[in-house]
Amino acid sequence: MKTPLGTGSSAAGSLPRPVHAGYALGSLATGAFGTVPGLLLLPYLTDTLGVAAGLAALLVLLPKAWDVLVNPVAGRISDRTRSRWGARRPYLLVAGLALAVLFASIFAAPFGNGPAAAAYVAFAFLATATAFAFFQVPYVAMPAELTDDYTERTRLMTWRIAVLALAILVSGAVAPLVVSAGGDGVAGHRWMGLFVAALIALGAVGAFLGTRSAPTGTVSGSEPTLRAQLAVAAANRPFRALLICFVVQSAGVATILAGVNYFAGQILRDDESGPTLLFVCFVGPALLVMPIWSRVGARLGKRTALVAASLILAVGALTLVAASVLPTVAVYLVVAVIGVGYAGQQVFALSMLPDCIAYDTRRTGRRQAGVFTGLWTAGETLGLALGPGIYGLVLQVSGYVSSDTGTAAAQSDGARLGVLLGFTLIPALLIAPPILLLRQYTLTPTALADPIRADRVDHGVVLGDESR
Repeated sequence: MKTPLGTGSSAAGSLPRPVHAGYALGSLATGAFGTVPGLLLLPYLTDTLGVAAGLAALLVLLPKAWDVLVNPVAGRISDRTRSRWGARRPYLLVAGLALAVLFASIFAAPFGNGPAAAAYVAFAFLATATAFAFFQVPYVAMPAELTDDYTERTRLMTWRIAVLALAILVSGAVAPLVVSAGGDGVAGHRWMGLFVAALIALGAVGAFLGTRSAPTGTVSGSEPTLRAQLAVAAANRPFRALLICFVVQSAGVATILAGVNYFAGQILRDDESGPTLLFVCFVGPALLVMPIWSRVGARLGKRTALVAASLILAVGALTLVAASVLPTVAVYLVVAVIGVGYAGQQVFALSMLPDCIAYDTRRTGRRQAGVFTGLWTAGETLGLALGPGIYGLVLQVSGYVSSDTGTAAAQSDGARLGVLLGFTLIPALLIAPPILLLRQYTLTPTALADPIRADRVDHGVVLGDESR
């Protein structure tokens, strides 16, 4: 049984290019918020506000972990929203602009240094994470309602990931430069907060306006309680496998992001241009290889391509264990290879999510994209929060010394080893093993057309036999 998709251009086939581009603009907001706190918030706490690494790790982890509870609620609310703009688009504008304002507040530092400053950052980050949940959940839910076409969803995600890569590049590479240009310390971080807030606002408004001619994605048949909706998502075996894999891998990627500043300063001995160069090498190749990954996915299937991208990402991270003896140029080249793997890992995981939602819709006759994307974004947010938390814990155990001067203190050999392993070995161990879970992911175009058949083969799939 199919569910009506609302008005606008047909959701059964191709979407106009302006809708591709308009939807993708929302990744300016998700990319900036997903990148900058993971990149700069932990160093801001340890090297500007003087917070101990272990406590800083908790301050970064707990507000985002709160989203694990908020995101499913945001999904349920957006599923039940009725407006002339559809169920999702109002949140792109309202929550997106709130997200921009609250992000700037994280780095406002009205209390200077000390415990009050740390408590303020935790509270502001909690409020910002809540606003992000109400933006991201409806945003991620939209592709399943914009088109029913299996290949078109991959194309839509390719646009989105291309803009996401650009957002990560701009926010991750430029934000540290803004901090330096603003005088470092508290003042520099205030200017950086305003810069990223403007980027978020641009993405939110752009996505809202750019999708105005898209199908509105009428939602119907939603389960009456949150508990019942969670049970529906739990019954979707491919979704469960994909979600767990993506959450653990997100923690690995976030651990890399959290270590960029520390790795540049302590291992490469370049805390001025190092972070920016690492980000350019990490994200720049992604902009070039995205069309290649799209063709790889069409040839091999999304699941096999996701496995390949994940292995490239993990092996690249593991190779950097030798960074201290490698030429600097070689380190940057390996980081570029990691970026190639990261681009594929993101595009295929995110294009497989709408397939899980479409599979559930065909199987149950109910369109409840907000339930699945609520859980997805909750898991992703948890993974992105765990990364800095894990890295901060490694720093604490290895004896990293905090500073309130805006400049990192001199570190022991043990602390520098912690900086290195947190950036290399630990991410590799988080990214590679979860691909074994994808044996349970059975969704192909044929299976999506016949969900009963997909249920029958749910228990016996083997990696490598995926139909295209």
